[in-house]
Amino acid sequence: MIDEETARDQVVSTADRLFYAHGVQAVGMDAVRTEAGVSLKRIYALFPSKDDLVLAVLRHRTEQWDAGVARALAAARTPRDRMLAVFDFLAEWFREDDFRGCAFINFFGELAGGSSRVAEAVREQKTSFQRHVADLVREAGGPGYLAPQLALLAEGAQTTAAITGDPATAAHARAAAETLIGAAFSPASGF
Repeated sequence: MIDEETARDQVVSTADRLFYAHGVQAVGMDAVRTEAGVSLKRIYALFPSKDDLVLAVLRHRTEQWDAGVARALAAARTPRDRMLAVFDFLAEWFREDDFRGCAFINFFGELAGGSSRVAEAVREQKTSFQRHVADLVREAGGPGYLAPQLALLAEGAQTTAAITGDPATAAHARAAAETLIGAAFSPASGF
């Protein structure tokens, strides 16, 4: 018998893969059980409701997102590059074979009307990302208005890439971000 942490990890990673590929409502707990190799009784002991499992998947996705952005930031050499790093991460992610857009946006669209807990978890992740971008802009000495513009570009790129299936969307968003950064830091901006 596998230990609790291993069972939890197996269930979350399996649910993540299935929910992301097919949608939360289309995937029953029986499918999660079969794919994860963990009994339903054990799954429900770990996650008393499907919402609890969805929230665990969203926490897992947050960890993946944060790690990906951190890797891109580690490669950035200048404050300007740090502001653009998220777009480098997006370029890498959009090329993955299983890319289906932002899981947070997907889950919000599918479940937010019926689950205030899922809606709140998604809002928390989006707010955290916006704060992170604001910190990068502040560290670069940029104006506050630049941060929400860059965050919106990143969010829009995820949705556009998912719908069009075009990984070049990240490069287009990065180019737009470079334009915004250039304008914000130009002498004419008054900043």
